[in-house]
Amino acid sequence: MLPDGNYDAIVVDAARDERGIRLELTITAGEHKGEVVAVRAANLTMDPVSALGIPARVVVTNNRPIVELEP
Repeated sequence: MLPDGNYDAIVVDAARDERGIRLELTITAGEHKGEVVAVRAANLTMDPVSALGIPARVVVTNNRPIVELEP
């Protein structure tokens, strides 16, 4: 996982499974540019395919990521 901080990203994969929606995001700037991180989306209401290509911000605090998708 990424160290605590804020990261710009883009959704490169999204799929629904038995535990919810899994998102894979590629970091687009900074020291970790190009790294891919996977997170589980607890509150995503859109179809996973609709999330593909959407810019996002990953905020990591105490090793816990929160993903904010841009509208």
